[in-house]
Amino acid sequence: MGLGEALDRFFHVSERGSTLATEVVAGLTTFMTMAYILFVNPAILGDAGVPRDGVVAATALSSALATLMMGLYAKVPYALAPGMGLNGYFAYSVVPFVAGILAARGDPDPRGLAWRVALAAVLAEGIIFVILSLTRVRESVANSIPPSLKYSIAAGIGLFLTLIGLENAGLIAKGGPTGISLDVHSFTQPGPILALGFTILAGILLALRIPGALLISIILAAGIGWALHVSPPPHGVVALPRFTAAFKFDLGHLAALGAATAAVIVFTFFMVDFFDTLGTVTGLSAAAGLMDEEGRVPGIGRMLLTDAVGTTIGAILGTSTVTTYIESAAGVEQGGRTGLTAVVVGLLFLLGLFFAPVFTATPAYATAPALIIVGLLMAQLMRNIDFKDYTEAIPAFITLTGIPFTFSISDGMGLGFITYVALKAATGRWRELNPILVGVALLFIAYFASLPHIMH
Repeated sequence: MGLGEALDRFFHVSERGSTLATEVVAGLTTFMTMAYILFVNPAILGDAGVPRDGVVAATALSSALATLMMGLYAKVPYALAPGMGLNGYFAYSVVPFVAGILAARGDPDPRGLAWRVALAAVLAEGIIFVILSLTRVRESVANSIPPSLKYSIAAGIGLFLTLIGLENAGLIAKGGPTGISLDVHSFTQPGPILALGFTILAGILLALRIPGALLISIILAAGIGWALHVSPPPHGVVALPRFTAAFKFDLGHLAALGAATAAVIVFTFFMVDFFDTLGTVTGLSAAAGLMDEEGRVPGIGRMLLTDAVGTTIGAILGTSTVTTYIESAAGVEQGGRTGLTAVVVGLLFLLGLFFAPVFTATPAYATAPALIIVGLLMAQLMRNIDFKDYTEAIPAFITLTGIPFTFSISDGMGLGFITYVALKAATGRWRELNPILVGVALLFIAYFASLPHIMH
């Protein structure tokens, strides 16, 4: 039996109406649409103090291992990488919050320790996700959160990313009567001009349905910036990977934050990861024709377990939550139907291990367009909410606005959960609530009430 025949039989390529060539092309397409994470993730987590070369290595290897597992174990054409939104929550919510607590307690290096505590929270979330993926509890959790809150959380994270992107681009700055305003120097500085210009270019490429639109905009913006000496170019192209962020998680200090605080941080990581994965694999499976006649996704347990293992591995290696990417739809549209597509993506991520000098030297104005556009793509989910039902629309709107306005995913989520339970209860619609939902709302109430004590 030849290699081609063996691959065909193992991945059921012919059985699913595909070919080996189609699967390879689909893998290349998927990688092109999500390779921007190799540039963006080191920039975001680097802002939190995580060593950037370590983030590059962790991003590339965790993405490769998780995606290879998805291809070889779950045998579906979906790729994984550190999730956008969750890396923002890690860097711009959890780390500053934990650093504030540690500083208040007199820790000599609060910022240096805070990202290690955040990694511990990701690790804890990954282990919980693994346990739930091995049991039937996952169905109960999946059915406990109303769709309106799921959609608004994702959309709110999108606005949060856009806000970060605009700030990283130098287009907006903190200050003014509203706390944030247009940076008056934006159009006199090359960085913001490049960021805005390549955001427009990325939009044009997306409108023309050109694969790799975000990746192309990042590479061109960085290249032009380096050529014009707007930012220093990389000192090389290829280098051996450096796992400087691996095994740096600190579970002891996570526990020392207190039960309510640690629980909210871990729960937020888990909930966003769990429901994002659930929605992504369901949507991708529908597009790939991998659903059964009853609308169920065969093998979804393996997909969720792969996602959970990816998150756990990522935390150990030194990156934020690893999750299934909706960009996998690009490969599905190219005809990818089997795990061979994912294997191709995984192998390409392995190559990314050796290009850390380029990824770490990529300036913020080059990655900002990706953050802005990804925010748009996530915010579109608000169209799925029934705005005629105010008990659904108001909590969703509070969640949507609360996340970017408080600059905290967990705070925005908490406001949304509390409002949802209160409105349903006050209008006599108790049957639309469940113990898990009520318990989460009570958890957030306890968390908000304890904040003054925590911070002092």
